[in-house]
Amino acid sequence: QVQLIESGGGLVQAGGSLRLSCAASGRTFSTYCMGWFRQAPGKEREFVAGIRWNGDSTSYADSVKGRFTRSRDNAKNTMYLQMNSLSPENRAVYYCAASRAIVLHTTAPGYDYWGQGTQVTVSS
Repeated sequence: QVQLIESGGGLVQAGGSLRLSCAASGRTFSTYCMGWFRQAPGKEREFVAGIRWNGDSTSYADSVKGRFTRSRDNAKNTMYLQMNSLSPENRAVYYCAASRAIVLHTTAPGYDYWGQGTQVTVSS
């Protein structure tokens, strides 16, 4: 069982940056693939970025490549999402998720545990 708690969301102006954190409980954090998803009002939850449990495979949604960077610190049981050059289109609730799968999934059904989400709002 893994419990995930996101933080770092808030209101930022267009062009600004935010860093999201995802703190995980449990001693087996390093064995999980981790992902970031987001869900905008009226839209489905979509994949943003992910990293395989051992760090040898990563993936980003095309819409965030070059602007968002995910990382994980297994010693701290924490995952991060650095978001730069934010635009109003990035407004959403951002979720972190953990997967027991060996391969890195880029869709929500591939993940077993979810955080409660953190709101990101970007003003124009």
